[in-house]
Amino acid sequence: PMDTRGRKIAVAENVEAQGLIFINDDEKIWPTERGILPYAEVGKVAGFRIINYINSNKNPTATILPTVTIPRHRPAPVVAYFSSRGPGLPTENILKPDVAAPGVAVLAAIVPRPDRPGGIPAGEKPATYALRSGTSMACPHVTGAAAFIKSVRRKWTYSMIKSALMTTATVYDNTGTPLTNSSGNNANPHEMGAGEINPLKALNPGLVFKTTIKDYLRFLCYYGYSKKNIRSMTNTTFNCPKKSSAKLISNINYPSISISKLARQGAIRTVKRTVTNVGSPNATYISMVNAPSGLAVKVFPQKLTFVEGIIKLSFKASFFGKEASSGYNYGSITWSDDRHSVRMMFAVDVE
Repeated sequence: PMDTRGRKIAVAENVEAQGLIFINDDEKIWPTERGILPYAEVGKVAGFRIINYINSNKNPTATILPTVTIPRHRPAPVVAYFSSRGPGLPTENILKPDVAAPGVAVLAAIVPRPDRPGGIPAGEKPATYALRSGTSMACPHVTGAAAFIKSVRRKWTYSMIKSALMTTATVYDNTGTPLTNSSGNNANPHEMGAGEINPLKALNPGLVFKTTIKDYLRFLCYYGYSKKNIRSMTNTTFNCPKKSSAKLISNINYPSISISKLARQGAIRTVKRTVTNVGSPNATYISMVNAPSGLAVKVFPQKLTFVEGIIKLSFKASFFGKEASSGYNYGSITWSDDRHSVRMMFAVDVE
């Protein structure tokens, strides 16, 4: 069976190898850090050439060169192959994931480990930094971004911060083209969520979607929990709406929209959202819909005008999938004024 990368490096260290070439059969390579000896990781094509060279030479040689930092790698970011995908398991009526953040080959502080594989060279101290990849690296980026926003916008609730991070996220990489996944295809909202976070832009989102405690209590109702259980869990006297069904989860005031099981024949699903103005007290926002061919999306009203004393306005979005492709259809609704662009992603499953 295939051994772990760390185990193979440890074996090379134990036999006092000067270096290691690690051939990754599935081509899914990302930088990492293991052990104390130099090593390179290559894909199966390059690996085949290296093995062919070794087998065809009596004295094959390799040269260890100094590490070279490649700045501004392009394209970046890219959704990693190991990144968790949606839709969410509990319900497909809330779009998951929410956002994307750096999580591949992150140089991060670690707890020093003197007992690491291969040991520590004489006179050297254990490393205090290492390259790590995974959600465990992306999560602290988002946490730090949220804390940063809270330090500036102290009166904002957590749902306002979440909304700001989602609606201002970027969906383009550093080449100016749409974000892609590890296969080179355009990433969809079930892979990247609303996009990669932009903490500075999130300080001034213009509009935010406040998801309230009542929204979450209604979610429990729509999900199927009884009034008795909800009251017991939340220590409230909350009453569920008279009509509760899983499809109503789409109506929770979330910064994105997800609709599962939209019938193709004649069915129209309408969801409602309420936005709170955190920008200029006098502002007019115009809606723009980006929808795939065949999926009809209408927003009403198409214009939201805020004046002094009015900070909350609502709108409805209707989805009609008669001509849409089967399966999930992705797009966005963007509200813009002369300073802000508030994008909310949607995913609609047409059957």
